[in-house]
Amino acid sequence: MTEADTGDDRIDAVLNEVGPRLRRIRSDRGATLGDLSASTGISVSTLSRLESGQRRPSLELLLPIARAHQVPLDELVGAPPVGDPRVKAKPIVRHGRTMFPLTRQPGGLQAYKVVQEKPYEDPDPRVHEGYEWLYVLSGRLRLVLGEHDVVLGAGEAAEFDTRVPHWFGPTPDGPVEFLSLFGPQGERMHVRARPRQS
Repeated sequence: MTEADTGDDRIDAVLNEVGPRLRRIRSDRGATLGDLSASTGISVSTLSRLESGQRRPSLELLLPIARAHQVPLDELVGAPPVGDPRVKAKPIVRHGRTMFPLTRQPGGLQAYKVVQEKPYEDPDPRVHEGYEWLYVLSGRLRLVLGEHDVVLGAGEAAEFDTRVPHWFGPTPDGPVEFLSLFGPQGERMHVRARPRQS
């Protein structure tokens, strides 16, 4: 069986359910075929054949019926629910950090939500290609960047070229939660602190 055959079978199955659904919706509203015919302009015989499955539903027939019953077209057709929009992030645990990937595509800009509860440790600055942007969600994040040693609080951000020796981690105050955007090819984040004057 080909993929096209499977698709046709699914369409036929959906269309076969339309008739019984139309009858159920009309009955739930206490309407007769005559009532529905008067409000849609569709003949009683056509409506009857639709409900019994002897007539294939079309948009020209379903739209006035949906309007008469005041229901979305999806309800008449029984459209499948939209897929789950959530990102199924599999956490990565590395060096005391739990990182939740927020992007799925390989290469290019990568985004992570990072939670680090590991106790305070001595900074060990490293270098590598790329550009990084950090935004603290909660807690305090210590960032050692070249000769700078700063602490970022919730709502603060930092961006830097990762070819500069750098290290970041929680302060002795406790765990930290932050977002990390990393571009291996040196993509730079653009953040405007104040709206541009018009």
